[in-house]
Amino acid sequence: MTVRRTLVVGAGIVGLSTAWFLQERGVEVTVFDRIGVAADASWGNAGWIAPALTLPLPEPAVLRYGLRSVFRPSSPVYVPPTTDVRMLRFLADFARHCTTRRWTSAMEVFARANRLAVAAYDDLAVGDSGGAVTEQPRLADPFLAVFTAGSDRRLLTDEFERARRAGGEIDYDLLDADTVHSLEPMLGDAVRFGVRIRGQRFVDPPRFVEALADAVRARGGEIVTGAEVRGVRDTGRGVDVAIDGGDAYSADAVVLATGARLGALARGFGVRTRVQAGRGYSFTVRPQSVPKNPIYFPAQRVACTPLHDRFRVAGMMEFRRPDAPLDPRRVQAIVDATRSLLRDVDWESRREEWVGSRPCTADGLPLVGRTRSERVFVAGGHGMWGVALGPLTGRLLAEAMTGTPDPLLRSFDPLR
Repeated sequence: MTVRRTLVVGAGIVGLSTAWFLQERGVEVTVFDRIGVAADASWGNAGWIAPALTLPLPEPAVLRYGLRSVFRPSSPVYVPPTTDVRMLRFLADFARHCTTRRWTSAMEVFARANRLAVAAYDDLAVGDSGGAVTEQPRLADPFLAVFTAGSDRRLLTDEFERARRAGGEIDYDLLDADTVHSLEPMLGDAVRFGVRIRGQRFVDPPRFVEALADAVRARGGEIVTGAEVRGVRDTGRGVDVAIDGGDAYSADAVVLATGARLGALARGFGVRTRVQAGRGYSFTVRPQSVPKNPIYFPAQRVACTPLHDRFRVAGMMEFRRPDAPLDPRRVQAIVDATRSLLRDVDWESRREEWVGSRPCTADGLPLVGRTRSERVFVAGGHGMWGVALGPLTGRLLAEAMTGTPDPLLRSFDPLR
């Protein structure tokens, strides 16, 4: 099948990256989104391109912690009481993957992906066909993970060592209290231990995704916002996409990159793996002096990122339906967990309170590739790692649609 024109459903970082890399290979693209560019998980996340921390989400420590506390609204991992049978099945399947053997197997896949992920960002900065993305990642040096207890630091470094044994490339140093505070004076007195992780990057997510959209437009791509896609049909010669309100578009192929809502359109093409919303929360504050680099609190599962003139504080994993309203208890839980760890922050003056739906799979691996239709492709299920792996996903999928698939895509098979 020759692909000359493709429709992409979803204008987050994954969908727009796919559009950009398709354009790089000479394909005409139109992108649809039901709201707008970077409207969901691509807007309010931490913005980390951190291979050292891009690890499989289902892992034994999550399960042990979760069994004790998943029903507490203050817990970093929270499951509201539910009678949703499909949700309960997802949680049971997720728990089944929280074993050392399954984590190691998934980590071997992530190790291969992480070695390619940063290079995909470098591709976006150049672009053989013009239209380079102007907003670029910044080097995070130092990238600090900090702790109040040495035992918590050992949990992270033990995970790093397991990741190394599975092929991960992680370069880090242990830091004492004095060194940690000299590197980041904003840290509170409760912080006593640190890890400096080398070779990581970060972006301002809204700025980056808007710049990516501008690059797609500069190459002649169309981005249609406020367009709710109601149906996709393989006609045998191409695909038809029906938009709410009666409009219809035709092309050689379609890419479904709709985040936590992926199943609604992909299920009819043989994609049975459930994509569950793992909702994350964030807000911004304006401390007296904004740190220049990210700060990670692993024990609290809170990620902090400087966004030029403000400081984003993000965290939590909440398994809930994507359209549920923001739960203020979850925002307060982040504040309570972080208050003693950062100084000179007016927590009551926070802004941009946000909740977004990370698209999670039970085995922790994305869904990227062809469905049972040779004209319908999916790109999603990245969990917390949409920013880290979005450009790589776009590059791999564009290559598969117009040439030879990379062997890595076998592990991301949407029909598994």
